[in-house]
Amino acid sequence: MTGMTATRRAAALASAGALVTATLIAGAVVAPSASAGTRHGQDREARGAAIAAARAAKAGVDWKDCPEDWGLAAPIQCGWVTVPLDYARPDGKKIRLAVDRIGNTGGADARQGSLVYNPGGPGGSGLRFPARVTSKNAIWANAAKAYDFVGFDPRGVGHSAPISCVDPQEFVKAPKADPVPDSEADKRAQRKLAAEYADGCAERSGWMLPHMTTPNTARDLDVIRAALGDRKLNYVGVSYGTYLGAVYGTLFPGHVRRMVLDSVVNPSKEKIWYQANLDQDVAFERRWKDWQDWVAKNDATFHLGDTRAEVQAQWLKLRATAEKNPVGGVVGPAELIGFFQSAPYYDSSWVPVATVFSAYVAGDTQALVDAAAPDLSDTAGNASSENGNAVYTAVECADAKWPTDWRTWDRDNTRLHKDYPFLTWSNAWMNLPCATWPGPQRTPVTVRTGKGLPAVLIVQSTRDAATPYEGAVELHKRFRGSRLITEKDAGSHGVTNLTNPCVNTRVDTYLLSGGTDRSDVTCAPHATPKP
Repeated sequence: MTGMTATRRAAALASAGALVTATLIAGAVVAPSASAGTRHGQDREARGAAIAAARAAKAGVDWKDCPEDWGLAAPIQCGWVTVPLDYARPDGKKIRLAVDRIGNTGGADARQGSLVYNPGGPGGSGLRFPARVTSKNAIWANAAKAYDFVGFDPRGVGHSAPISCVDPQEFVKAPKADPVPDSEADKRAQRKLAAEYADGCAERSGWMLPHMTTPNTARDLDVIRAALGDRKLNYVGVSYGTYLGAVYGTLFPGHVRRMVLDSVVNPSKEKIWYQANLDQDVAFERRWKDWQDWVAKNDATFHLGDTRAEVQAQWLKLRATAEKNPVGGVVGPAELIGFFQSAPYYDSSWVPVATVFSAYVAGDTQALVDAAAPDLSDTAGNASSENGNAVYTAVECADAKWPTDWRTWDRDNTRLHKDYPFLTWSNAWMNLPCATWPGPQRTPVTVRTGKGLPAVLIVQSTRDAATPYEGAVELHKRFRGSRLITEKDAGSHGVTNLTNPCVNTRVDTYLLSGGTDRSDVTCAPHATPKP
C-alpha cells in the first residue's frame, strides 16, 4: 500500500505520504468457481471475467520487441492483453493492458509456465520484473530456469489506459506545505487541497474511476493468465500486490498454482483501507526509531549523535529549519519526509539517507537538495509519479467506504500524531481525497479460502513499516493450508528480493516444486547494513 508500492509516491496535495511475491495446459481456460461469484454478489462480473478469459486464451499475446521508449531491451518482449473496462459488460468498452516477458532460462524440459509479478502500490508497474533475468539477479536465478518472468501495468497504470488527477509538473512542484498542521487554518487549507485533488481525478479520469478496483485488477490478472496460455496462475505479489493476490485467490481459488505473497497488506475488511493507513503510522514510527538506533551506533561514521534522542534532535532541527526556510528554496518538511521515509521502508536506504543527513549537518546543503528536491526537467518521471499517485488514490478510495466526516479524521490523526509523529499527518493528507471521493465506494471482498486453493507461501518481516506484521498473520489465518515464513527482528519492506538463504531457499523450493515446510518457519534477519 505502494505502496503501497514499493515506495509511496509524493502526494500532489501537501506532502509526501507513505504508505501501502502441475503441468500447464497451453490455451486451456478454467471457468471461475460459481461459489466465488455468488458469495460476493458478483455473478455478472464472474461471467464477464470468464468470457474475457476465453477470448484472451484464443487471442494469445502478439509478442514483439518492446517500444524503445519503454526502456526494456531484447530479449524482453512486450505485448497487449485486452480486457473489459466493466466486467459486468464484457461486450462493452475495452482497454488494453501492457505486458512483457522473458523466456525461462532452463529450456523446454524445465519450463513450468509463466510467473506473473506485481510490485505493489496501488499504482506500481511490474514491467521491470523480467529485467531480473537480464541483470542476472542471483536471488531469482533458480526460478528463472523454470518460469517465463512476466510483468504488467495494471489498469490505469503506465501504458495501460493511464489515469491522471493533476498536471504532472504541478504535482511535483516544491516546496509543498508542511504536513503537520499548526492551526485549524492549516487543516482547512489541507482539506481544500484534498477535495480539489478528488475533483481533479473526476475531471481528468472520471470514466475510469468506477472501475479502478482491486477486484477488477484481479479479474484482469486472470485474463492475463489465460492470454499467456497458462491453465493456472503462478504469481508473486509484494506489498499491495499481496492484497491483489489475496483477492485473486478468493475470486479464483481453483486458478492458483503457486502464489508467493511478500510483505502483506492486512486483508480484513475492517482494515481496508482507512484503518490500514492508521496502522502504518504506528509501524513507521517504530521502524524510524530502528533506523535512528542504527545511525547512533554508527556515530563514528555519521556524526549525528550516539543516542536515538540525539539523532531525533538533529531531525527536528532540520525539520524546523526547512519549515522556516526551505533548504535550497525547494526542500521543506514535506520533501524531507518524502526522502527520509525511504529509510524506514528499506534497509537499502539506511546508508544513503544517513550519508545525506550527515553531509547536511556538516554543512553540505546541496546533497540534500539533490536527494530530496523534485527534478522539474524529468517530465517522464514526473508523469509516472503523478500517475502512480492517481492510481493509488483511485483504487484505495474505490475499494472501500471511507469516513466522510472530517471530525473522524481529525480525532484519529490528532491522537496518533502525539505518539507517532513521523508520518501520521502526511499520510492523512495523502488519503483525505477519499473523504470526498466522486466515484462509488464499495464493500471490500471477504478474503477467504475457496475450493481448490493450494498452499500459499506468505513471507513477512516482523518490523515492516508499510505493511505491519499483523497483516501476514491475518492472511495466514484466512488462507487455510498457507505457510508463513517470518523474518524476525527485520523490517525491510519486500523480503523476497533480499539475500537471506533461510528465506530464499524456501521460496525457490516452493516455486520449483510446490513444497513447503510442514509448519511455519522463523528465520533470522538478513544482514544489517554497514556504513
